[in-house]
This record gives sequence, C-alpha cells and structure tokens, in this order.
Amino acid sequence: MEPTRDYPLFGGAFSAILPPGAIDVSDLRPVPDNQEVFCHPVTDQSLIVELLELQAHVCGEAAARYHFEDVGGVQGARSQQVESVQSLGSESLALRSCCPEAWVLSGKQQVAKENQQVAKDVAVHQALLRLPQYETDVLLTFNQPPTSDNRSSLSPGNVSPPPWSLGDFEQLVTSLNLHDPTIFGPQ
Repeated sequence: MEPTRDYPLFGGAFSAILPPGAIDVSDLRPVPDNQEVFCHPVTDQSLIVELLELQAHVCGEAAARYHFEDVGGVQGARSQQVESVQSLGSESLALRSCCPEAWVLSGKQQVAKENQQVAKDVAVHQALLRLPQYETDVLLTFNQPPTSDNRSSLSPGNVSPPPWSLGDFEQLVTSLNLHDPTIFGPQ
C-alpha cells in the first residue's frame, strides 16, 4: 500500500503525506476544529495534527516538554515519562520558511482508553513546529500502544497495512506544508 500524498488538512490550508491505510477519524466521530486525527485500520495507533496557540512563555526543549505534559493532562495520564527531546533541523521541513524552531520528543504515558479502567503504557512521539509569525504551535503526535493491543491479523489473505513506523511519522512531519496562511486569521 502506498502512502497518501498531499492529503489536504484543515480544509486544504495544509497538506501532508499520510501513512498507508490512514483513516480520517472525523469520518467516524466529531473532532475539534483545531485537530486532524487519523487512526490505523487494524492497530490502535493514531496520528494527530493540532494547531495550538503559541506558548511563548516556554522556549526550546521546555516547549516540547510543556506540550507533552499538557497532552498527558488532557488525556488523564496516570504517569508520564520523557525519554528524549531533540532539536529538529528546519532544513528537513517543508515548513522551513516559517518554522524557525522544531523539536521532537519521545516518551511514555500511562493512559486508559475511554470506558476502560486499566491504564497501559503508550509510546508517544511528538514533533513541535513553532510558527511564531502566526502565533501558532503545530503539534504532531504519534501514539503507539503496546503491541499486544495492535490486533493485526496474520492470516495469509490479510491485505491490511503493516503497523506504522517512526519513519511514517517522520514523513508526516517533514512533508507538512502550509498552502493558505489565512487559516491563522488576519496578520
């Protein structure tokens, strides 16, 4: 299966390359206007692109940690652990002309799915693209639950795409492109 190229996001204001089999969650349930959410057709993996208010009070690595902790709080994470935070060179980004600062973070959050009591450690990979001229932080998140939750069928006739990889997430991050800056309002 091929990735979906130039998939329109936020009404076409952005586009990106999505991994094979990505399902637009807004076709299944309501999604906030500032988010684009995609799920894997077989596993519990998800990808989220969020447009957030620029958190100018935090800079550098602290900004990446801030957003990781904020997401964990919103999801009711019982514990959170940052494993690594690294600067991401803007030369690799399609958004390089308007993104002077980018960070990637990997960590774990212990969260329970909706209507479930048992919390599980979920690997969380995030990329924070800071767009100060638009007063916006773009947060991209790749959630990887434990592999036992990834219900991929191994039957010979299975045509489901394989689980997504960090390479798929990197492609999403580096391909994210802005087409219509009016999405941010009057400048």
